[in-house]
Amino acid sequence: MPLPTPLPSLLHESRLVPVVVAAGAEQGRGVAGALIDGGLPVAELTFRTEGALEALAAAVSAYPDALIGAGTVTTPAQVDAAADVGARFIVSPGLSSTVVQRAIERGLPIAPGVATASEVMAALDQGLTELKLFPTEAIGGLPALAALAAPFPQVRFIPTGGITAASAPAYLAHPSVLAVGGSWMVSPSHIAKHDWDAIASATATAVAATTKELV
Repeated sequence: MPLPTPLPSLLHESRLVPVVVAAGAEQGRGVAGALIDGGLPVAELTFRTEGALEALAAAVSAYPDALIGAGTVTTPAQVDAAADVGARFIVSPGLSSTVVQRAIERGLPIAPGVATASEVMAALDQGLTELKLFPTEAIGGLPALAALAAPFPQVRFIPTGGITAASAPAYLAHPSVLAVGGSWMVSPSHIAKHDWDAIASATATAVAATTKELV
């Protein structure tokens, strides 16, 4: 069986993964452009709406140099759909061996969701060491992350779920955290209103806070 493809270096460098809920081509292009204008050429467009695939396809087509992936991927068919429109990575809310296997077969990096030590071990069995921790705040937040990280020093986590602009820096300071996933810079209300300037501004603030944390 082929080995998993590592997550792209740009995700490691950006340390932020905007979790986007968009529907249709216009919203996909608009939010991706706003994130780029704010200094963050990374987006996880989730399969949470009927028009999610159209949004993903439009974002990838409009911004081929950006790191645009598919999120909330729960079936192998969704992996194929995302791959077919050019998604650069896959994020799943949980750990499914069939989803992981299909992503590996398609040559796509995947960060499956884990919430327990048993799930981390199952992911390691599949050769994965870059994992989404979800839902982070609901399962105990930073103390839970630290507890999971202790026996698995080889794992890098992407905590997602309930994280805010205020709490993100503390997560980013933890050595086992690769990046933080969140939606505070891509407000659904701003997406619905096509308020791309507001998203770009919130993104620039998030990028500046991350840069400050790294310094």
